[in-house]
Amino acid sequence: MSQISNLADRLSRMLAFVGALGVILMMVHVCADIVARTITGASLPATVEIVSYYYMVLVAFLPLAWVERKGGMITVELMELMMSPRMVKISDVTVAVLSFCIYAVMAYATWITAIKNYSTGTFVVALQVKIITWPGYFLPPVGFALAALILAVRFLQITTGSVDTAREREA
Repeated sequence: MSQISNLADRLSRMLAFVGALGVILMMVHVCADIVARTITGASLPATVEIVSYYYMVLVAFLPLAWVERKGGMITVELMELMMSPRMVKISDVTVAVLSFCIYAVMAYATWITAIKNYSTGTFVVALQVKIITWPGYFLPPVGFALAALILAVRFLQITTGSVDTAREREA
């Protein structure tokens, strides 16, 4: 179980790093566009499209697994203070299962969209430049699938006793 947990930790950290790299690349790209516009009076071609279809999607969806692994999603612990340890464990298992199902459905739905966009060769035209956008559609299903994988690991940890409750994860 600890090997799976360690793999999930490494994978989620790697994705958070890729997300952080996406923020840095986006910042450099936007700054280069501003400098080009200031010096030459013309923007870099397709800056808005590349930021919208690649950087923003990368930053929003790939780090989901890291956020889930760290327990950074919205939680309501007010009720847990009044629950017995057994009820907290049941609550954690229920949340893990429901969240897994939601992420899995979202991964499937966005995968279908990504395949459709790949098969049609989706692109946009910006300043008479054809920008291929279909690869960006594969980022959400990857992010959702990896978040679902993290939740499956959390479910296993809770049910095997590796992590008992949300309060113990935070400690």
